[in-house]
Amino acid sequence: MKKGLFLMLAMGLLAHTAQAQFKDALNKAKNAVQAVTDGDLTQDEIGSGLKEALNIGVSEASSFLSAKDGYFKSPYKILMPEEAQKVANKLKAVPGFANVEADLTERMNRAAEDAATKAKPIFLAAIKQMTFQDAMKILSGNPDAATRYLEKTTYQALYAEFKPIIQSSLDKVNARTYWREAVGAYNKLPLVTKTNPELDDHVTKMALVGLFGLVEEKEKGIRSNVSLRNSELLRKVFAKQDKK
Repeated sequence: MKKGLFLMLAMGLLAHTAQAQFKDALNKAKNAVQAVTDGDLTQDEIGSGLKEALNIGVSEASSFLSAKDGYFKSPYKILMPEEAQKVANKLKAVPGFANVEADLTERMNRAAEDAATKAKPIFLAAIKQMTFQDAMKILSGNPDAATRYLEKTTYQALYAEFKPIIQSSLDKVNARTYWREAVGAYNKLPLVTKTNPELDDHVTKMALVGLFGLVEEKEKGIRSNVSLRNSELLRKVFAKQDKK
């Protein structure tokens, strides 16, 4: 009798344990599903929504900066490096170089505008490769998370694409020759520290600073301004971010 009672108790305990394990497994499964979905959101929707937002941002930024005066008459205007400004100031009294800073500033910005036409396809290729994990980190990240992701994944490719275009564009208006001549004249002045006559690297880097700066502004706009979410998918996906 005692053995039978013990057996019944043991079976009951095993059944209770199995039920608890099943319940725990079910809760874990529900949590896993919840991690993938948010209400009606699926992985595909989250990924597609982030990609759509980025496509809009990079397309608008590339189009704006590649238009005439996109750099030159905008907050992203490229200025001469500090060292070059010292050269320009010294040359104001030298015949032929009185307007060296104004002339070179415009030529540098025109070169950057030419190069910006090549940004969009590089950005789009990086966006296409974005994983669901990338999208979730971006959606729940800082206001500039998408921009920093693009900067990390595209900077080297953009630099390699921009620099030869900037060199060619500077040469179209004789900017590099003009600058070398200006630096040559400066280096002949008494009591000055000799300077580097090349502008290519500076213009390329500052063009990219402006490009990522504008992409960041576009990202912050979509994150913070509901009226800029001009599709149902964007509104749905970024509603998740709004609840953070």
